[in-house]
Amino acid sequence: MTSSSVRPPILVLRGVGKSFGAVRALSGAGLELHPGRAHALLGENGAGKSTLIKVLGGVHRPDRGELLVDGQLTTLSDPAAARAAGIAVIHQEPALFPDLSLAENVFMGRQPLRRGRRIDHTALHRATKDLFTRLGVTLDPAAPARGLSIADQQVVEIAKALSFAARVIVMDEPTAALSPAEVARLFEVTRALLRQDVSVLFVSHRLDEVFALCQDATVLRDGGLVWTGELAEVTPAELVRRMVGRDLAALFPQADNVVGEVRLRVDRLTREGVFTDISFELRAGEILALAGLVGAGRSEVARAIFGIDRPDAGTVQIEGRRLRQGSPRAAMTAGIGFVPEDRRAQGLVLAASIERNIALASLPELSRGGLLRRRSETSLATDWALRLRLKYARLGDPVGRLSGGNQQKVVLAKWLSRKPKVLIVDEPTRGVDIGAKAEVHRLLGELAAEGVAILMISSELPEVLGLADRVLVMHEGRLAAELRGERATEENIALAATGQAVPA
Repeated sequence: MTSSSVRPPILVLRGVGKSFGAVRALSGAGLELHPGRAHALLGENGAGKSTLIKVLGGVHRPDRGELLVDGQLTTLSDPAAARAAGIAVIHQEPALFPDLSLAENVFMGRQPLRRGRRIDHTALHRATKDLFTRLGVTLDPAAPARGLSIADQQVVEIAKALSFAARVIVMDEPTAALSPAEVARLFEVTRALLRQDVSVLFVSHRLDEVFALCQDATVLRDGGLVWTGELAEVTPAELVRRMVGRDLAALFPQADNVVGEVRLRVDRLTREGVFTDISFELRAGEILALAGLVGAGRSEVARAIFGIDRPDAGTVQIEGRRLRQGSPRAAMTAGIGFVPEDRRAQGLVLAASIERNIALASLPELSRGGLLRRRSETSLATDWALRLRLKYARLGDPVGRLSGGNQQKVVLAKWLSRKPKVLIVDEPTRGVDIGAKAEVHRLLGELAAEGVAILMISSELPEVLGLADRVLVMHEGRLAAELRGERATEENIALAATGQAVPA
């Protein structure tokens, strides 16, 4: 660190190595965490971030290297030892007991007792409320955890960490499933922690969030330490270059796509209580973005077009032919492909092989007499794995072993192998590292140049503005604005998404 105002570190990792058999996950990794400062841990999927987090959480013991807490050599033999050392890990998906109160979740197994036998609920709720007050939130300690938003669940987990007197809190992709408003609230809570001299290790693929919250950063690549320092010393472009080992100036490549005839026409599509009177056209070679806040109805419109949900009114046409509603099979036959928002739950069979997942949407074409031709399946998967630059060990390995970016490529391969006329992609780069994100953007640009009509739903405004030819903004289930050219700006999208008028 270069700043003279930075105080001595709470925690230091130095020269840490960890291998799993022949696979080297960490080699010479390290970082320093200082009181009152947020430190970003960055790197592509597979860079070693998850392993380093598990070392800090006491899940993995390193093969070599040293860990110092307050300058003292420390061994974290298990998660209990990590908690005793003042280290807490907040995972992307909080693990609360839904039928217990927030207070019971915070102090699970450590509830204050009255006369040594019965839980002292008054003291329990008072202690939990004090923690919430420290974080600047007004949650009710007596309320059940069931029904809490992901953002509020994370606040409860942070309160639990504070109840253990944690001085280092690790946040692993905490904003991946949050709306912009929820992200802002989580950042307010995090800044309250920093004011209390807690150190935060923040793991995210979103560089705008990193620069908004963090003061320091460490970059890992292939398990090794590439760079660590103050974020004020680097630009986002320099940080990306360190993460991926190459220049990513073409994060949004400009393909020479020619917009052609109308491929998809949606007319007054309505699903009661979800979205109303949705009408638009999508042309060959065009990338049309659906933007808006989480809950605006964007994903629901996509599901209705593809036939997963049946609309109450309106029509969908492909090349002038009306599409039968409520039938994904009819949509596939008409030439629509659909990449869902949650690839792990809705786009992949995680226990099945890579090649089987690629072939899933094409099984009838790969079968003869009701029997799958394995050679055809392998040939199809090999071809698309090469085209999409998929990184894997064997095509027969479970797809669940792949990184997030490569899993997304498998879902894309599944639909591209059917040569779709219209491709719907919902949050195409959510949870994907910066290098894989550039690959997905390149692929979408190439598909548009080849004449595929693409309907893209994305919550990342730089992605929307970097890729889309046109932007439709939704607000509370209705189309609020159509933006293109100079009018397609972050400010105008934000105005329309919140129900405000966009200047002419």
